[in-house]
Amino acid sequence: MTRRLAEVAKKVGVSEATVSRVLNGKPGVSEATREAVLTALDVLGYERPTQLRGDRARLVGLVLPELQNPIFPAFAEVVGGALAQQGFTSVLCTRTVGGVSEADYVDLLLQQQVSGVVFAGGLYAQADASHEHYELILERKLPTVLVNAAVEHLGFPQVSSDDAVAAEMALGHLRALGHERIGMVLGPKDHMPSRRKLEAFLAAGGDHDLVEHAMFSLEGGHAAATRLVRKGATGVICASDLLALGTIRAARRAGRKVPDDLSVIGYDDSALMTCVDPPLTTVRQPIDAMGRAAVDLLVALIDKAVVPADELLFEPELVVRASTARVQ
Repeated sequence: MTRRLAEVAKKVGVSEATVSRVLNGKPGVSEATREAVLTALDVLGYERPTQLRGDRARLVGLVLPELQNPIFPAFAEVVGGALAQQGFTSVLCTRTVGGVSEADYVDLLLQQQVSGVVFAGGLYAQADASHEHYELILERKLPTVLVNAAVEHLGFPQVSSDDAVAAEMALGHLRALGHERIGMVLGPKDHMPSRRKLEAFLAAGGDHDLVEHAMFSLEGGHAAATRLVRKGATGVICASDLLALGTIRAARRAGRKVPDDLSVIGYDDSALMTCVDPPLTTVRQPIDAMGRAAVDLLVALIDKAVVPADELLFEPELVVRASTARVQ
C-alpha cells in the first residue's frame, strides 16, 4: 500500500496524503487532481478501490435525522415506494446521537457508489452546522435532493412545504377564534424552517415576546410551553406535532384544559394525531406529493437532465380538530 501511494504520488506530482484522500473518498481534493490520481492508478496497473469503479449502483441513500417523529417513517415509505417504481432501492440512513453522523453516512454512500441521495431534515437546515459533506457531494457530482428549507447557496434542488403559509394559516385560525395572546414554539434558532415560520408570524403581527425555541421533542415542547403558559398565552402554534403534544402535557401539568384554557396547533399531521386526547389541530405537510416530487427530481438528475437548483414549494393544509376552540 505504501509503495502504491508513493508511485502514484510521484507520477501525479502530489503528496502521498493527497493520493490517500482520493483513494478513501475524502474531501479537500480538486476534481482535476482526483481524476489525475485515478488515471495514474490505471496507467501504473493498480486496481481502483471498489467505490471508484464503474457505474453507480441502482441504490439511493435516504438520510433521515431520526425515526421517533412519525413524519420521517411516513416520508421514508413514500420515497421508498416511489424509488422502487423507478427501479431503485433505497438505503435508509438514520443519524444517531453519539453514533453515525450525517457526514459518515455520506462517506459510506459514496463508497457504495449510490446513484443519488435524498436528505430530509438534515444538517442543511441548520445554519450553524457543518456543511462540508454537502460540498463533497457537489464535488463528486452525486445527484442529490433536499426536502424542506435549507441554508442558502448549497446548490441542490429542494422540495419544501411552504413554512410561511403554514404559520399564516395557524395564526389566522386562532385569531378567527378570538385569540390575541398567541404564542409559538419553534425548533432551534438556526433551524431554517423555524426561521421561516417565525418571519411569517412576526410579519403578520405576532408577538415576539411569545416565541420560544426548543429541541424537537415532547420534552422540548413541554419546557417551552410552560414558559408561554406563564406569560398568559391562550393559543400556541407549534413547529411539529411532537412539540404540540409536549405543549398539551405542559398545559395539563399547569392545571389548564385543552382547548378550554389553551388552544394548540401542531405541524406535520403525523400518524395517530387523530387518536390523541384531544385530537390535534395541525398543519398537514403534503408528504405524498413532496416525496414523489423529490424522487422525480432525483431520477431526472440521475438521467443527466438539467434540473435547476431551485425550491419547489408545496401548499400545506390546516386540519381542524378538537385541540383548538374559541377563546374563553
